[in-house]
Amino acid sequence: MTPPAGATPHPGDRPRAVLLDAFGTLISLDAPAPLLRALLERRLGLVLSERQAATAVAAEVAYYRAHMHQGADARSLAALHDRCGAVLRAALPPSAELAAATPETMREILLEMLRFRVFAEVPAVLARLRGAGLRLVVASNWDVSLSEVIDRLGLSELVDGVVSSAAVGAAKPDPRLLEAALALAGVGAAHAVHVGDSLAEDVGAARAAGVAAVLLVRAAGGRAGDGGEAVPAGVPVIGSLQELPALIGVSDTE
Repeated sequence: MTPPAGATPHPGDRPRAVLLDAFGTLISLDAPAPLLRALLERRLGLVLSERQAATAVAAEVAYYRAHMHQGADARSLAALHDRCGAVLRAALPPSAELAAATPETMREILLEMLRFRVFAEVPAVLARLRGAGLRLVVASNWDVSLSEVIDRLGLSELVDGVVSSAAVGAAKPDPRLLEAALALAGVGAAHAVHVGDSLAEDVGAARAAGVAAVLLVRAAGGRAGDGGEAVPAGVPVIGSLQELPALIGVSDTE
């Protein structure tokens, strides 16, 4: 995947498609606990400590990650959001204000506290890769709303497709998510690379699918690490998506 030092990359030496994780790779999340505190105070008149808000957010995130595959269409996604709102409520200190909140209100608060942003370098890097003729597919552990999120953030015109674990019915490190992304890209595993920020999920899925892996380890703004496991030999590590074009042989002039 990477040409020898000093060599001039040739288009034939590089992948034809790049499969990209979403959260931690393309997009980040504004800290949800402060937003939750502000929303609960504004909507319900409920005042929480930072620790109380953080505890509730952690409980909701854990539940969502274990059940996101259940949000496979609009109806099941709405039901998942209702359950996540209920988990959020249950993890907060009991109060009259909270008891009076409807499930719809809790769902609205939940969704409003999730504010995604695009990492600064991402649009230019995606445009550069597509300009060099590479196919780009977002493949991420997410509910069926992933395409909507990518579109809302202005990235849909910069990629060739989006596939979520909920739509496929399999989450990374299961290779089936990347296999679906390869089919969408129209390339074989030997001609693709998967970039993600999780050693267990992204690198694990890539290796299981026979796809070259690149691990993205950001200094800040992404997901927490996987627990200090060693990166497998032959898996490049980058600190920003901006390093990817040179790594896979896309020259500055393309």
